[in-house]
Amino acid sequence: MLECVINLSEGRNLELLDQLDDSAGPSLRDLHADTFHHRSVFTLVNDAESLIRDVRALITASFELLDLRAHEGVHPRFGVVDVVPFVALDLEKSSRAVELRDETARWISETFGVATFLYGPVDAALRTLPAVRKHAFRELSPDFGPAAPSPTLGAVAVGARPILVAWNIWLSGVSRDETRVIAKAIRRGAVRSLAFRAGEHMQVSCNLIDPMTEGPSVVYDEVAALVPEGGQIVRCELVGLVPRALLEAQDPSRWAQLGLSENQTIESRI
Repeated sequence: MLECVINLSEGRNLELLDQLDDSAGPSLRDLHADTFHHRSVFTLVNDAESLIRDVRALITASFELLDLRAHEGVHPRFGVVDVVPFVALDLEKSSRAVELRDETARWISETFGVATFLYGPVDAALRTLPAVRKHAFRELSPDFGPAAPSPTLGAVAVGARPILVAWNIWLSGVSRDETRVIAKAIRRGAVRSLAFRAGEHMQVSCNLIDPMTEGPSVVYDEVAALVPEGGQIVRCELVGLVPRALLEAQDPSRWAQLGLSENQTIESRI
């Protein structure tokens, strides 16, 4: 089984999200929509043949329905189909995830005329998603497609990566600058973190790159220690799904505190 976690630049229009949900087919296991980020994460899991069919259907529908020119949100993005990472749930399938990545990136550019950038293993090196966002169309040319982004569709980052955990910590009584300090303090190779305003709260938005070693409980405790007097952690939020092994690696008595549950495991949705 392989996973594809498609990040789309739409998180508010429920009618559009319903149409996109329908297009994703039986591979769709979870949909997480966020109005503040104006972003949705579609988690698809299936065998390779079924997965690529549903991935292509969702991307096609997204290009037909979404327009980057009308998009505003706190999360960085450069395309309506912003990020398309393939994940091998079995490490022995890692090479297949890379093959699906390359096939999908080429298909997007040839079918829609949209520039695509690869991340993950590229030419015997490791290219990260943050590097693509920082250097795209400047020092880094598209791997496929035109040399400039589409005015309406933007560009797409298509990746092959290990399992990661997208996870947010919501704060109250903490300023934007204080939240930025916290996000910077916990940021490292295994933890990518940004600070966002989310309505009346602030948010430390995290990608946990090595979640079995430095998982939600580790990062929660680090943030809790850095929250200034008068501030507090309101809640935590998992974006997408996690393997059951990661859930079981956290103290069960802390699952609710960390925003985790058995229902949010990949295994429970298959």
